[in-house]
Amino acid sequence: MITRQRLAAGICALLATLSAGVAFPAGAVADETDSTASPKVELVLDVSGSMSAKDIDGGSRMAAAKQAFNEVLDATPEEVQLGIRTLGANYHGNDRKTGCKDTAQLYPVGTLNRTEAKTAVATLQPTGWTPIGPALLKAADDLNGGDGTRRIVLISDGEDTCQPLDPCEVAREIAAKGIGLTIDTLGLVPDAKTRDQLSCIADATGGTYTSVQHKEELSDRVGQLVDRAADPVVTPVATEGTGQCSSAPALKSGLYTDREEFGKQRFYRVDVNPGQELRASVSVGADREVNPDYGVLLRAVTVHGREIVRGEGTGNGRTDVISTGLRYPKAESDDDNAPAETVCLQVTNSFSAPSGVKTTPGLPLELTVDVVDAPSNSSDVASFGLGRGWWLLGALVLTGFVAGLLWGWLSRWRLAVWRTN
Repeated sequence: MITRQRLAAGICALLATLSAGVAFPAGAVADETDSTASPKVELVLDVSGSMSAKDIDGGSRMAAAKQAFNEVLDATPEEVQLGIRTLGANYHGNDRKTGCKDTAQLYPVGTLNRTEAKTAVATLQPTGWTPIGPALLKAADDLNGGDGTRRIVLISDGEDTCQPLDPCEVAREIAAKGIGLTIDTLGLVPDAKTRDQLSCIADATGGTYTSVQHKEELSDRVGQLVDRAADPVVTPVATEGTGQCSSAPALKSGLYTDREEFGKQRFYRVDVNPGQELRASVSVGADREVNPDYGVLLRAVTVHGREIVRGEGTGNGRTDVISTGLRYPKAESDDDNAPAETVCLQVTNSFSAPSGVKTTPGLPLELTVDVVDAPSNSSDVASFGLGRGWWLLGALVLTGFVAGLLWGWLSRWRLAVWRTN
């Protein structure tokens, strides 16, 4: 009995291993950023009057930020071009219009001189308003140009006080430009409104939000984000799908970003040669409040509209991103000069917005396209990706069946002999 259980467990383990290969197919290949391009980071610091509050380890928020900056400047990798921008640092008055323009570059983005940067930070004193939106727009301009990684690290202790220029909308506009700029946010106050706003800013650009209440946490987190900028990353290429396949952009293997309106569809074209396999996946992010129960559909269709294969994903309001994918192997041809097949990728979403929520720009969309050599036999994909592994699986199942019969017969024989004796 124990032998049969072990054999069955072994077969199950094999099935699980093979299934894992199906569940997690090889990822699409995309170009990485040029390793010679210098990554750029700009630290954007809130220097508004509220930063004088003394609630971080017995000291002021401003003192904690200065300490964090000094430690981060000492540890910044040599290849990172770093700059510092402030908001609310210079205007002491009560005029809202003037206060909402109060953002300045304290240290230009470039090769870091640690002494000069530290000296500039040491002069900061909590002063004025909190124009987060204008500061983000200026910071994006500061980082403009070049092919390297670009990252904004925003540190603030409160909501933007310069509405109606919504900083969340500003972040969406930055993301919609497709320039590959990420905004990470750190909140110094565990306030729900501040958290929601800073989270929205980060989510809109694929960044992160962190709530910080201690000096060590602030230093560690800012340091991690600066170090991350030096890591090679895949930079998505901005593209713009169309409402019909005939005018859709032609894509090659890579990672692409786009914007898709609520309840609309986008088309893209990919050429697949005989003997190749198209692997595509799409993710649509809910970067603002949406109604529950939504989905995304990715279809591969011919230029005449006939569906080849599809992938679907659904959500119920508990996730911010919904994804799906598909695979299409094109059979080999006896004709060496057989033309490539144009496959139309159609992306459709069923998101809807509650009353009062802006629907423009569209939802952020990320599309991965990979065209690789197809499996040696088209039946490999139809066989759940196992290919010739079915022969091994069949042999193991047959061996287990025969072993079970033999073990049962032997057990009955031994029992009969025992009773006779």
